[in-house]
Amino acid sequence: MNQRTAVRNDAASALSRAHLRPSLLLLLAEAPSHGYELLEQVRALGVRLADPTGLYRALRSMDEDGLVVSWWERSQSGPDRRRYVITDAGREALEAFVAELRDARGMLDAVLDRYDQHSHSVRRRS
Repeated sequence: MNQRTAVRNDAASALSRAHLRPSLLLLLAEAPSHGYELLEQVRALGVRLADPTGLYRALRSMDEDGLVVSWWERSQSGPDRRRYVITDAGREALEAFVAELRDARGMLDAVLDRYDQHSHSVRRRS
């Protein structure tokens, strides 16, 4: 693996971990859900490195922090499943995460715009 690939993989991994909780809160703000469904949905949101262990750890932590509530629900087919619902505190945390993401997007746009300007001027000089 070359340096560029290693940096890209590290960045993707860090972004995935950092955005798991806000992604889960967003999905639960849209509708209550079960763990397996949430795993599929966070992957669809781009949290590619989401795995069941990390997802359930995050959900348990958010439950302990009062951001979600959960309970066991009987399933018509298969084992009982845990259902997760966002709380008012979870909605407030989601708003805070979104504000942070908007700030981060602004910083990323500034870096990318400056890089594009730099690489464009370097190409013109060549």
